[in-house]
Amino acid sequence: MNERDELLQELMDVIGEEGCGVSCEEATLYKDEEGWKMMLEGFMAPWNLGHTLAEAKTRILRLISRCSSASLTTSRVCG
Repeated sequence: MNERDELLQELMDVIGEEGCGVSCEEATLYKDEEGWKMMLEGFMAPWNLGHTLAEAKTRILRLISRCSSASLTTSRVCG
């Protein structure tokens, strides 16, 4: 499993299939010179997740813990 697949799996593990739905399946995860970024359907800009895989996983957990709802399909930013 590559790092991108690990991050997608982390989303599914943290949010769950019901809460994740299409957003996680269609999440764009990529790494550029600034580190890992995630673009979800319905959001205008990508979220910076961190430079390493560990930082990205931690950031995903923080973002999810700040959401009042497990669904990331809303148009409001949970972070």
